[in-house]
Amino acid sequence: MNYRHAFHAGNHADVLKHIVLSRVLEYFKLKDKPFTVLDAHAGIGAYDLEGVQATKTGEWLGGIGKMAEPFAPDIEKLLAPYRAVIAAMNSAGGNRFYPGSPEVALRLLRLSDRLIANELHPEDVEILRDNYRHDSRVRVTSRDAAASMKAELPFAQKRGLVLIDPPFEVLDESERVGEALKQGHRRFATGTYLVWYPVTTEEFAAKFLDMISTLNLPNMLHVELRVKAAFERGGLSGSGMIIINPPWTLEAEMKALLPALAERLGLGTWGRGRVEWLTPPK
Repeated sequence: MNYRHAFHAGNHADVLKHIVLSRVLEYFKLKDKPFTVLDAHAGIGAYDLEGVQATKTGEWLGGIGKMAEPFAPDIEKLLAPYRAVIAAMNSAGGNRFYPGSPEVALRLLRLSDRLIANELHPEDVEILRDNYRHDSRVRVTSRDAAASMKAELPFAQKRGLVLIDPPFEVLDESERVGEALKQGHRRFATGTYLVWYPVTTEEFAAKFLDMISTLNLPNMLHVELRVKAAFERGGLSGSGMIIINPPWTLEAEMKALLPALAERLGLGTWGRGRVEWLTPPK
C-alpha cells in the first residue's frame, strides 16, 4: 500500500471526521464505565503541517487553515473538544501540528479508557508505535482492518466505537468496508461504528451509500460535507460519514454544525451539508 496521510492531514475531510469523532467521544464519557476505541486505519497519529508532505499539497489550507476565526457561540460549544485537542498540540499557538484520529481519541480519553491503533503500512506503524510507546492506554497493531476488527471485537470493556477510514486506493475498497462492517456488527452489535468515505464523483458516492444501505444495519446516520462540485478527475470535493448506533444527541449536533462548516469550508458559495438517516433510529 502506498497511501500516506501526511499529504492530506488537516484537510476539509479531516475536519469533518475529527469533529464527528470528538462529539461521539464526549457522549461516551457521560457514563462512568470505561470504553475502547479501535482506529482501524490509524496512520502515524499526528502531523506537522509545515513538513515536506503537507506543504507539497497544501490541502490543510482548505481545511483547518480556514477554521481560525470563531464561529457563533453555539457552534463553538460543539467544537470545543476538537479545538482543545489542537490547542494542546500547539502550545505556542497556531495550528502547525495537527492530530490524526488516534491523537484526537487519545487526548479525549480518560485514564480508564483504551485505544487500539491499527495501521498496516510498515513504515507508518513503526512511527505510530514510537509516538505512543509511553502511553499504557494505547496498544498498536498492524493488521488488515477487517482482521483487526475480527481479532478485537467484541471489546472486553463491552462499550466502544470503531473508526473505519481507509484511503480507498484499491478498486474493491468499498466492498471490503461493507464486508468488514457487516462482520464487525455481527460480533459487536451494540458498538458505535464511524465509517468515513470520500466524495470524488457523484457516481462513487451514490454507489458507496447504496452498498452501505443494502447491509440493512439498524440506526445508520449519514452526514456529508461538500466543498465544491464533484466531477471526474476533480479531486476530493467532499466527504461523508456513516455513524451506526450514534449517540442520540448527534443528529441535532450535526444539523447545527454542517451548515456552519459548509459555509466556512466551501469554495465560494458552493458549500453543502446534509444529515439524514439511512435506516431509522430505534
